[in-house]
Amino acid sequence: MKTLFSPRRAAGAVLLAASAALVGCSRAGAAAGGDFERAIPDPIVDQSLANAAGGKASAVFAGGCFWGVQAVFQHVKGVRTAVSGYAGGAASTAHYEIVGSGATGHAESVRVVYDPSTITYGQLLKVYFAVAHNPTELNRQGPDSGTQYRSAIFYSDADQKRIAEAYIAQLQAAKVFRQPIVTQLASLSGFYPAEGYHQDYATLHPDSFYIAINDLPKVARLQQRFPALYVDHPVLTRVAGLN
Repeated sequence: MKTLFSPRRAAGAVLLAASAALVGCSRAGAAAGGDFERAIPDPIVDQSLANAAGGKASAVFAGGCFWGVQAVFQHVKGVRTAVSGYAGGAASTAHYEIVGSGATGHAESVRVVYDPSTITYGQLLKVYFAVAHNPTELNRQGPDSGTQYRSAIFYSDADQKRIAEAYIAQLQAAKVFRQPIVTQLASLSGFYPAEGYHQDYATLHPDSFYIAINDLPKVARLQQRFPALYVDHPVLTRVAGLN
């Protein structure tokens, strides 16, 4: 379970927190190797952009701590909201303290609501695999370990499943990553928004060691690698709402 940022403890824990964060960052970098710097192709199988503007579609992704995944998608063009939450388990166990046990079946996830006339599901997958997390780490991301931090795509229909399966196969065949992709594909049975204090966490706590080491670099990679998809001002849940 992650430690939440506390200004009162920060001064006394600077060296310890910095060391722990750097260990986590180093471990994640070693696992990914240079994969995050490799070219990642557009999906061959994808939906077409919708003709009519203003529509809504949704996608649910899990890739480690939801703070960083949310932060990435909040900076993606065409995204209306990106909400941190839980998927993969029952409604009764969709609570942070319980999910942290790793025994609920839930993964920390992000529900992305987007305009399909601006961005496709396949393009969201490209961002997910390229910068939002490391899809070769099994049941962990960097310093966080447990099934609640697994890499998973929760598809809502057969079309999403088809596109995700095809893209994973495409990336594997192209050997984009040095290690096999371990991303789980699972049918979405329910998404449960996380507690309010988790929403917009990376934006609200940029001075947290955890955020600075693990999550802000993901947003920077998004801007560097996909400038056409990057928007400078994140769409925050407290502004846009949870729907």
